Amino acid sequence: MDPTALGTTLPRHWGRPVRDGDVIHVPIPSDNPAKTLAPVIVQALRAAVAETFAHLGEDDALVRAPARIVAARRRYVLGASKSFADATLFAWDLSAGLSQVLLIDEAAVRSIDVLSHVRPTDVLVVFSFRRYQRQSVLVAERFAAAGGTVIAVTDSPDAPVAAFATETVTVPTSSASYADSPTAVAVVIHLASTVSIASAKGARRSFAEREQLNQILNSYVE
Repeated sequence: MDPTALGTTLPRHWGRPVRDGDVIHVPIPSDNPAKTLAPVIVQALRAAVAETFAHLGEDDALVRAPARIVAARRRYVLGASKSFADATLFAWDLSAGLSQVLLIDEAAVRSIDVLSHVRPTDVLVVFSFRRYQRQSVLVAERFAAAGGTVIAVTDSPDAPVAAFATETVTVPTSSASYADSPTAVAVVIHLASTVSIASAKGARRSFAEREQLNQILNSYVE
């Protein structure tokens, strides 16, 4: 193996690989890079959360979107690839206070089945962040064409899924890491689900019933 080729796949703070006969040595710094990197990432996350709150304070999409979610008869949630985790968290939190919350997981709930029975009273919440997944865009397009309401949660008003959305909630996802930050997305998920549930009639009763069922089913460890 060419040690110079190996060097292109290693962290930048590591030394340049050197061949010694049949052995390739990779100099690794003795100091812990986490000591330098961690504070940088923490500072970037703080800035991202502050930017998120400032942005949402200026944009009332986070007020209009929950109102449409509450008014809907069926509430579908979709996220492909990495965004599936965002969709799962939102559906989980939303279902604590609202009924008919359905996560499109392509197993129990399939997008083809959903698109075959869209009604004007249905809403689809789509989580779509770069790199944008084709499935999310196509499902949003067909859902809107069938008369349903699409709410996009994405990182840019120019994201592909936004073209088919009635409401678009944009989330700053800049990061000091190689990956876009999920921190601001989690903040928006919490805000959107909380506002939606707080706006719904009977939410308090639903919470009480769920808590009683949790006790009956022994869901939690005492």
